[in-house]
Amino acid sequence: MRINLKVLKTSTFRLAAIYLVVFAISTGAVLGYVYWNTVVLLQDQTDDTIGAEVQGLAEQYRQRGLTGLLDIIKERSTENTGSIYLFTNFVGRRLAGNLDGLPVGAVGKEGWIEFPYGVRTKNGRDQHIARAYHLKLAGGFKLVVGRDVEERRELARLIRTALFWALGLAVVFGVGGSFLLSRNFLARIDSISATSRTIMAGDLTERMPVTGTNDELDRLAVGLNEMLDQIERLMMGMKEISSNVAHDLRTPLTRMRTRVEAALRSGDKDDQASALHSILQETDQLLATFNALLSIAKAEAGQARAGFEEVNLGELVEEMAEFYEPIIEDEGGVLELKVSQGVVIAGDRQLLAQLMTNLIDNTLKYGRDPKTNVPMVTLQADMIDDKPTLIVADKGVGIADEDRDRVTERFVRLEESRSAPGNGLGLSLVKGVVKLHRGSMTLADNKPGLKVSIQFIS
Repeated sequence: MRINLKVLKTSTFRLAAIYLVVFAISTGAVLGYVYWNTVVLLQDQTDDTIGAEVQGLAEQYRQRGLTGLLDIIKERSTENTGSIYLFTNFVGRRLAGNLDGLPVGAVGKEGWIEFPYGVRTKNGRDQHIARAYHLKLAGGFKLVVGRDVEERRELARLIRTALFWALGLAVVFGVGGSFLLSRNFLARIDSISATSRTIMAGDLTERMPVTGTNDELDRLAVGLNEMLDQIERLMMGMKEISSNVAHDLRTPLTRMRTRVEAALRSGDKDDQASALHSILQETDQLLATFNALLSIAKAEAGQARAGFEEVNLGELVEEMAEFYEPIIEDEGGVLELKVSQGVVIAGDRQLLAQLMTNLIDNTLKYGRDPKTNVPMVTLQADMIDDKPTLIVADKGVGIADEDRDRVTERFVRLEESRSAPGNGLGLSLVKGVVKLHRGSMTLADNKPGLKVSIQFIS
């Protein structure tokens, strides 16, 4: 299998390798501790057993003398208990015991020794290791007492082998797991990178792959996709704005040019003055359109959020009612005011006032009673569902259900409202201000008329 060297350079592989080293060291330390303590425990048990037996034989020697010691050693040597005995005279000749001769280590001063010795088995003669204690008795006699430790050494070898295999397998599986983990991680990163290059090439419909595991890469991909959705919406909005601006400005600009040409050709001062007055009105309308577009862009970009302050919606509604009430009454209409105290939000007072101005202007333009042609407006600031809520309602013809979503888009004007002055940006600005304040806007049937409800975060 061909190894992808890119995998070895990934941060995932390096991190997994570090964890592997730490794991191997800790595992080796634990297993080494177990091995060491097991070996030491077995050796201590062997030494304690031998020491106790030496003390017992020495006591028998003091009580029963040389003859009694020889009898005990001869008796115990016939038992197959794994014990080793040897009793020699001053020249080293064996007097009793199951060893053939004096071990080399027993020639010097008394103490602990380990030595190989032959053991008869059914398959012949095997070489084992014994651990013993040798001491000198009066008269030059020597006594060697020990035990066969071959099983102990075999157990130690098994534990040592298991330790090496455990560490080896841990390293092998750790490296293999790190490689597979890094390869899968790298594949997902490469997929995200490839998608990013496709998007940078101009295809804004592409999205980062999501596997559905909800891991950190999935959460990153979801966040990037949400960002791409927003970018695509903004780009589509820019295209729509460009198209709509070009379309909506072509007519007034063409009309202005025609009037200028007509005024120049006529040479009449009255015609020229009339043309200039008309062009001035058209210019004011164009400036209002551009100002509305700038306000919408500013609101949607969130630039004004840094200047938020505490705003009392009730007081603001009362101020707007005080300004519009004379206008509505002059037209024979009625302004109904419903204000609760303590309806406070964090926001931009000027933009909130512009929001209410646009909504009230819409009611004056399109929300008149179809029978009497007079405006019937309701302004309300209240706490609804524990949320500060602003309501502007009228008794006009309302908006059909299928049109309520699109009327908040830029330059959208319904057929029944095209005869009225306006640029189709009023509700778009309202929507932008609501979004800036992290609120929600609902267009509902007022039975009859339109009811605009805006809920804010307190």
